[in-house]
Amino acid sequence: MRTGIAMAALLASILLAPTLLAAPDPDSAKLLKSTADHTKFKALQQEFGSGPEVTKACLTCHTEAAKQLHKTLHWKWEHKSPEGQILGKKHVINNYCTSVLSNQSNCSTCHIGYGFKDKSFDFTSEVNVDCLICHDTTGSYRKQSGLAGNVVTKPMEYPPGSGKMVKPIDLQKIAQAVGMTSRDTCGACHFYGGGGDGVKHGDMDSSLASPEREVDVHMDSIGLNFACATCHLTRGHQVPGSRYAPTAQDKGGPHMRGTEYKTSPATCQSCHGQAPHKTIAMMNDHTSKVACQTCHIPAYARGGVSTKMNWDWSTAGKLGPDGKQLIIKDKKGHDTYTAAKGSFVLGENVAPDYMWFNGKVRYTLLGDKIEKSDKPVQINHFYGSRSDGKSLIWPVKIMRGKQAFDPVNKTLIVVHQYGEDDAAFSRHLNWQKAAAAGMAYVGAPFSGKVDFIATESYWPITHMVAPAKNALSCQDCHGKDGRMNWKALGYAGDPMSAKK
Repeated sequence: MRTGIAMAALLASILLAPTLLAAPDPDSAKLLKSTADHTKFKALQQEFGSGPEVTKACLTCHTEAAKQLHKTLHWKWEHKSPEGQILGKKHVINNYCTSVLSNQSNCSTCHIGYGFKDKSFDFTSEVNVDCLICHDTTGSYRKQSGLAGNVVTKPMEYPPGSGKMVKPIDLQKIAQAVGMTSRDTCGACHFYGGGGDGVKHGDMDSSLASPEREVDVHMDSIGLNFACATCHLTRGHQVPGSRYAPTAQDKGGPHMRGTEYKTSPATCQSCHGQAPHKTIAMMNDHTSKVACQTCHIPAYARGGVSTKMNWDWSTAGKLGPDGKQLIIKDKKGHDTYTAAKGSFVLGENVAPDYMWFNGKVRYTLLGDKIEKSDKPVQINHFYGSRSDGKSLIWPVKIMRGKQAFDPVNKTLIVVHQYGEDDAAFSRHLNWQKAAAAGMAYVGAPFSGKVDFIATESYWPITHMVAPAKNALSCQDCHGKDGRMNWKALGYAGDPMSAKK
């Protein structure tokens, strides 16, 4: 008996030993995730009067960072497409806020630089790079709209004469607490593109800052908890996955980790390969024709934040009974009309539209001749077809709207929307002045006449991946009331019906 007890005790001690040895040191929780404690860096132990002063300090250690950033789309706001179009925020016109041009003082709030107020901005300056906008971990870093991407370091009244005071931020505290990028830092710009939370993309909004699994299985805050950079795997500050150079079809196997990638790591296939379905092999037959997102993102704007589906600039300019700019809100407090921007239609839990897409995109740019007709002008045309061997059926958000158009020169108009001058549309609601100022800024002809033209833009849906149980079923596409418009996709009818 005693021997048995002794043996049991010995066995228990052996079995438990690894656990005991592996038990974490109580002090380990106090350790920094980084190998460097930035509070100990002498260069950061000073009061900073501006953003560039912080960057200068950062560069004393991170000597090559600014040079790397100068080569990125985030910095240049410029991209040359394979078809030869010069794209990026410095060049395109969209059907949201329409154009950065002549509006940089407001729009550059989300540029990774300081002082980008107009075309005089020095893109070669290393100290103009904003390190903190991506690497803040305090949640206190912010840029005041209208200040050309600069930060407020002393209390200031803004706009001038408004009586509204802007509180300064503590650059020293923020600089000493820098860390890796996060959903919060990426989302500070990308969640709020187009003028507000969830406005632009439909599949990116503030709900992804700390989402539940039902909203996104990858970013689930108590599950996988992916950061943006988990998929948008970044090297040398180059972030893959741009909508200007999308990867519509990835024919490779899993390649996300362990190898130097030559294709985008921001694809489903980079992790899941070409045959991700283990239980129903027939579903793998779809991967050659259907993008993963088509089935696994059954709806966008699912996190409780609405997205803009239509923006009509032609209705802008109305005043209320009090003589002030009119603002109308819905029951949830969302703007459905503002005098400075026009009318909006919002949507939540929106089923995507579907189209063949091969990764080739052509934009309607400033100076392109367009005709007013019953069909809307495509701001960005997605190429693809059933027969080209390069396309997949993709889910997209189609943004529709009406925007300023020169009926004589037959071009889209760059509108000067923001600023303290007398031509800024948001302040004075004068289309002719705002259009004349915007077109003069870009050196483009303007007839003096402003009309409005229907437009639409396409946005691929690739975030808000739902749990497998919520993915589309066979009947969702192939049933009697299926969501696919098979004729628009180039079929005579449901291809499954044809096989019966």
